[in-house]
Amino acid sequence: MEPEPIDEFERELHQAMERRPAPPSLKRRVMQQRATRRTERLHSHTVLWQRLAASLVLAGVLGGTYAWQQKEERRKGEEARRQVMTALRITSQALDEMNSRLAAHDQDKHQQE
Repeated sequence: MEPEPIDEFERELHQAMERRPAPPSLKRRVMQQRATRRTERLHSHTVLWQRLAASLVLAGVLGGTYAWQQKEERRKGEEARRQVMTALRITSQALDEMNSRLAAHDQDKHQQE
């Protein structure tokens, strides 16, 4: 007599559900995988924070360089403005002196006539 399909199924199910001792290395492998995953997670967090810190430092350096260049340009512009103002004062004084001489010359010329 052939076993009933249900009885065969129940026997296979019973065998599958039967408690068996874990292999001796299972706990070590599970703990090792856990440690490895934790190390990888910590490493990835560390790398993320290092990249973030490097980005902040780079942004600070770029911002500082930009601010320094702006300050330097402003300083050069102010120096150029002072030089132009000095040149204009010198030119103005020279023109005033020349006008005075021409006026004196014209006055002398009119007096001689």
